[in-house]
Amino acid sequence: MIKNSPVEMISFEGHSFYLKRDDLLHADFSGNKARKFYYFLENDFPDITKIVSYGSAQSNAMYSLSVLAKMKGWEFEYYVDHVADYLRDNPHGNYAGAIKNGMQLHVGRGILTPTNQNILYIEEGGRQKEAEYGIKVLAQEILEWQKENNIKELNIFLPSGTGTTALFLQKSLNIEGVVRGQHPTVYTCPCVGDSDYLKKQFFELEEDENHHPRIISLEKKHHFGKLYRENYKIWLKLQQQTGVVFDLLYDPLGWRTLLAHSEVMAKPTLYIHQGGVLGNESMLPRYERKYGM
Repeated sequence: MIKNSPVEMISFEGHSFYLKRDDLLHADFSGNKARKFYYFLENDFPDITKIVSYGSAQSNAMYSLSVLAKMKGWEFEYYVDHVADYLRDNPHGNYAGAIKNGMQLHVGRGILTPTNQNILYIEEGGRQKEAEYGIKVLAQEILEWQKENNIKELNIFLPSGTGTTALFLQKSLNIEGVVRGQHPTVYTCPCVGDSDYLKKQFFELEEDENHHPRIISLEKKHHFGKLYRENYKIWLKLQQQTGVVFDLLYDPLGWRTLLAHSEVMAKPTLYIHQGGVLGNESMLPRYERKYGM
């Protein structure tokens, strides 16, 4: 199902980068969520009839799980704290896509971990051990590409929510790289919470700190989901200079952070495009209303 995503060379703000286009994996099942949920797509679960998960009403994971459920012929129940009146009356983005795929939405109801063996319970954002399965495939693709292009040293960067992708990517690269004699370093930045929060997420999934990616951040505190002029500005610049559409929630902070850390860019740097652009349908009008076109 998951095909090796292409790597492109791009130039941005006077720097050259490699760009891993995981946003092009599949029309509906792409980005880091396709990697995280690959285990459930590839393996058979004869007793499973339903997926249950929770999070925000415009979550990328929510939409990807709705696609997975549709592919598998499973029901999909999703729990949210609230849905904005405007979104409910004017469905769009991930919310509209998930509804179209048959998602059953529960608003304002607490979720209990299901004990029914017919239910597959997925943590918010796909933060669980099974994610390692698909991210290991990503690591193998990167190592093969690095070898084919004779890149001796490589830094990899991607912004983090739960940090699951960055963590399992560094772990897989460490394990696979020992055999191949390759040792890429993964850098990431916290988009939800701060560096301490992200470290806590890492430790919940992997106790060995040697497998943790390196965290870099901006000095100024960033509030997840808040509209920042700097984020909108760099997102527009990215599109103008590279021709690539990035996610509006994670990628602007990711690129701002990466450009602020010259030590990362001192070596050939691979930026992973993790998809999520469907969410732009809700974010972009908010930015345009606040800051203009």
